Amino acid sequence: MNERPNLPNLLGEFLRARRELVTPEEAGIPVRGVRRVPGLRREEVAMLAGISADYYLRLERGRDRRPSLQVLEALAGVLRLDDDTRAHLFTLAADRPRGTRRGRRETVPPSTARFVELLPVPAFVEGRHLDVLAANTLAAALSPRLITGGNRLRDVFLDPEEQSLFPDWEGAAAALVAGFREAVGPDTDDPRCVELVGELSPASPLFRRLWARHDVRPRGSATVLFRHPQVGDLTLTREKLHITDTDGMMLVAFHPMPGTRDAERLGVLGAAGC
Repeated sequence: MNERPNLPNLLGEFLRARRELVTPEEAGIPVRGVRRVPGLRREEVAMLAGISADYYLRLERGRDRRPSLQVLEALAGVLRLDDDTRAHLFTLAADRPRGTRRGRRETVPPSTARFVELLPVPAFVEGRHLDVLAANTLAAALSPRLITGGNRLRDVFLDPEEQSLFPDWEGAAAALVAGFREAVGPDTDDPRCVELVGELSPASPLFRRLWARHDVRPRGSATVLFRHPQVGDLTLTREKLHITDTDGMMLVAFHPMPGTRDAERLGVLGAAGC
């Protein structure tokens, strides 16, 4: 039966969260009367995936944690998972050893720290738990929270001034949480992850709701609109690049299209040292 009650039931939590996000209409199930649960019922997921309701219940309750690839593929289809979230599902079910990275201090390579300082655009180094491990002066000019020792989750969810930088604050927050889930993967019982989730869940209803969704999104490139209090709106391209020979560190840089108003305003911001 492969029951291991002392381990977190990550697969079961994921399955329960994701089935609650799929409506019966999306799954092609006729709705009759009042439904007492959001999304799909367990037996509906089992039926659509071609497995027994009892087996699906064992998966959700953590009494079976090693479903076959065929079962995982079927569940991914029923739950309408995109490629990134599907990959996350397979990771949760892989039963690979975990915890090897816990408690390890993140140290930015000196050459990377020097490179960040030399960049002519806002740049910083982000750790696996979205800690700011190094940052240049232009990053601090873009946001005073982008300094060594900060944490992007804390800032975006708990600091009103940071929130005001993003016209679409809730969208930015959702992307941040999805990127955090992707970064920590199955290591949600890592002490640093437990600390952050334990702090933010009671303090921010939005964080609590987003964390419960189990959305996953790789930390990558995107276009970001800032509403800066000194220079106005800035549309910048964000690049996130993996730093080699580190455990999940990323170089984050914001740059404008050359010759645009955004480039001019970023230049003013840097010259003024705002």
